[in-house]
Order: sequence, then structure tokens, then C-alpha cells
Amino acid sequence: MFRPMMMLTLTVLVLAATVSAQPAPADPLARLMAGNARYVAGKSLHANQDRARRAELAKGQKPFAMLLSCADSRVPPEILFDQGLGDLFVVRVAGNIADAHTLGTLEYGAQVLGARFVMVLGHEYCGAVDAAVKGGRVGGNIDSIIDTIAPAAARAKADPAKTDLLDKAVTENVREVIASLGKRSPAMAAMAAKGELKIVGARYDLDSGEVTVVPPAK
Repeated sequence: MFRPMMMLTLTVLVLAATVSAQPAPADPLARLMAGNARYVAGKSLHANQDRARRAELAKGQKPFAMLLSCADSRVPPEILFDQGLGDLFVVRVAGNIADAHTLGTLEYGAQVLGARFVMVLGHEYCGAVDAAVKGGRVGGNIDSIIDTIAPAAARAKADPAKTDLLDKAVTENVREVIASLGKRSPAMAAMAAKGELKIVGARYDLDSGEVTVVPPAK
């Protein structure tokens, strides 16, 4: 006869195996959001991070999604979406802006690696966006980042409400970057028009750990 503690251990192991065996959602956005829900709840699976996965990926990669996110050390996509090795093709740069190098990297992910989904991920309290909102010059190449975000900051400042200015600018910057993907990358624009590439904007909350989808501009 099993002792109570042994029964409890077996129950936990069975539940863990059941959760791990559940197939991941086919839709990339649903898969990302499901992973974020696990992360927020403190129930991350940490899948695809073992030696077998590493050996498998040595032969090639096929990420299911691309992420353009800020370089902020508090916003690591693989962790906050509970994904593993080879799952995400990630581009990280201050302010999650889309310069020529960023666009080229995403085009590679879509055209060569076969990723059919890209998320532009902004986040709460973004320092790069805050610098653009406050204006002024910092010096060096940092100013080029601020200049890129400036149009989004200006739209946020134009809001009559004049509240939550930084957060509004973060959202506007996500929308600006999405528009930039269509305007400055004919390859991605063509794929999106054919339904071969889905582009979504999102915002990460540093306090709660939750990711929410940013609705398109009206």
C-alpha cells in the first residue's frame, strides 16, 4: 500500500507528464500567449531546452515565430513566452525599432527559415521610448534610435488626454514599427498581402509579466 507522500508524488508526476504531452497550439500567436500565461502563473514548462533538443537543432532550425523586441535585459522573449531552443527567431534592439539590419534579419527568418509570424514587442517603462518622449540629445549613435522613435512620441503627445504619455508612446512605437515593416520591406509586405506572413504588435508589462496584443491604429 502506497504511503500518502508517495501517492502525492506520483500524482504530481502524472499531471506534469500530461501537461508536457499536450500538443502546442498550431497558431503561433496562440502558442506564444499560452506560454506567457504559464510564465505569469509560475508554471513554465521549460520545454525544448535539453541535450536532445540541442543535438536536433545542430542539423538546422525552423522557428515557429519571429520576435522583434527591445534589448532591455528585463524582456527576454524565450523566458516570458516559455519557449525553448529553436522555437523563436529573435531580433533585439533598443526601442524595438526596424532599421535596415533588423528588416534584413526578419526577411531572412521569413524567406529562408520559413517563419510565418512576427511579433513586434514593446514594453512598459521603455527607456528608449522615454528618451524620445522627453526629447533632447544624448550623443553618439543613441540619437539615431531616439530620432527613429520620435514620430511615435509626437503622436502620443498629441493626445488631448495628456495621461500615461510614456505608455501611449510605447504603443504608438509598436504601431510605427509594424507600419515600417510594410513600407520598407517589399518582401514582407508581399508575403503579408498573400496571407503568408502575419504581423502582430504587443506590449509586455514588467510588473505583471503579462503580454497583451496591441490593437491596430484606428
